[in-house]
Amino acid sequence: MSLITSLARLEALRAGRARPLATVRHRHLSDRPLVLVPLTTAGETGAPLGALVGTDRDAPRLLTVAQPRDRALRFAFLAELAEAVLPYVEGYADDTVTEERKETDPATGRRTTVEAELCADAPQLLVPGPAAVEYVRLLGRSMRFRRTAEEDPAADWPAPPRVPLLGRWLTHYGERARLPGAALLLSMTELLSRHWATGQSHLEDQHLGALLAWIDPPEGSTGPEAARAAELARDADGLLLHPPAGPATDPAFDNKLLAPAIARYDRARTAVLETGRGHAELRAADTAIRTLLLSQLRPTWDAVWRGVDLLRALPEGASVAERWKRDRWSYTGHRDRLRAGEPPQPRRDDAVTAARKLAARETSQARLDAQEALDDPLVMAGRRLAGEAFAGEVTEVVMALSEAKVPRPRPLVTVRTDDAPLLEEGARVHRVLADGRSQPAEFVAAGPAGLTVRLTGGMGRGKVPDEGTVPAPGDRVCWTLFEHAPRGGPELPEPEHTPWTHGGPPGGQAEEPDPVTAEDLL
Repeated sequence: MSLITSLARLEALRAGRARPLATVRHRHLSDRPLVLVPLTTAGETGAPLGALVGTDRDAPRLLTVAQPRDRALRFAFLAELAEAVLPYVEGYADDTVTEERKETDPATGRRTTVEAELCADAPQLLVPGPAAVEYVRLLGRSMRFRRTAEEDPAADWPAPPRVPLLGRWLTHYGERARLPGAALLLSMTELLSRHWATGQSHLEDQHLGALLAWIDPPEGSTGPEAARAAELARDADGLLLHPPAGPATDPAFDNKLLAPAIARYDRARTAVLETGRGHAELRAADTAIRTLLLSQLRPTWDAVWRGVDLLRALPEGASVAERWKRDRWSYTGHRDRLRAGEPPQPRRDDAVTAARKLAARETSQARLDAQEALDDPLVMAGRRLAGEAFAGEVTEVVMALSEAKVPRPRPLVTVRTDDAPLLEEGARVHRVLADGRSQPAEFVAAGPAGLTVRLTGGMGRGKVPDEGTVPAPGDRVCWTLFEHAPRGGPELPEPEHTPWTHGGPPGGQAEEPDPVTAEDLL
């Protein structure tokens, strides 16, 4: 936790209301996101109990499993989920534009610019919290290896036709959510916590109702009071007024209402199977379960949309569009893999793929940290407090040239600042020019007049710097000790060319993904 975040939390505790951590929105927010609020049974990992899903905040679609131990009912739930999600996810696949991108020529190994098809937009999924993100990944893992009756007529429990396809999409979204800055699958609590600091712990911020209570408390109430009510307030029957749907249910709800309702459903279904009578009682028991689950899901559904309203009130950061474009490339690439008939994502990544994912996450984290600071003066203030940047007024500019055969301009710029950056002689610093380019410089010395840096680039190719590339006395400038566009590490070999000492195939053949695994069952 940065110093400025700690200060914001202390201020929130003193004021009784959340304090902003950002002046702009640092994640893309779709005009038409798909909200998914899942609910699972307690004591059985991944067993679906119900869900609210949809793009219309006033008309969500309710999906339920009356008896979670019944495999047929689970498959029916997954089929309904695929019916609700896949049309939205696939609805963006055919609206495309032509974009230029860098690709490596396999013959020469050189990077070349090619034109490629890119989806004009991409579907975005919103869930209440990090546990729901992990649940999406778990659903994808359990569904993508399933075999349908068309694929395997001899299967004992064939999956409905579209279930494996949904599993592959959910797996892709779950993996993409692990990439810092990605916005295809977003957790609302994490999204709100990035932009506001509350006076409670990060663990307590995972309760969406309590988090919203700090950010936007009801009239006449403080954040702590509203958060306490959101977490603990119960009705006369001892049930929570604001069930968390996290995605596990409240134990009191399970014991007092859900368990008796499922028992009534089991008795009614047994009677129908044994006697052929009692269909009305079975329908009534199923309706009662749907009503109970809706009462647990609807408060969280409304809370997610309330969070969307709060986030939409913030202007979008300058670099958000670039990160969303990377998400669109990711969506387009997965669409192409599906259309090409490639097999499902493997159960376990090979060594090269795992290393590439780790390197991509590290690079994305560094890029995200830099872009957020450049987009947002409040975030930059935190980097300045940490000694990773400094800002001030230019007091003197001394024109100088390099000592090379072809002299180049190397002006000395002195900045008066109250910051205390962690600088050593020769350290590289960077600033943003008016056209958005990054200008490098190196630290020379600290003196009574301020900190002096030598500009080393970004001034054009001539002996006279281009206009606007050298600050003038009186200008306000901000220099960072971090690069504005961090680059990734070296290229890794293909899996089939990796030696066995690094996880490659001993016989020269890469491990094929298992077509059916033990994770097929929920």
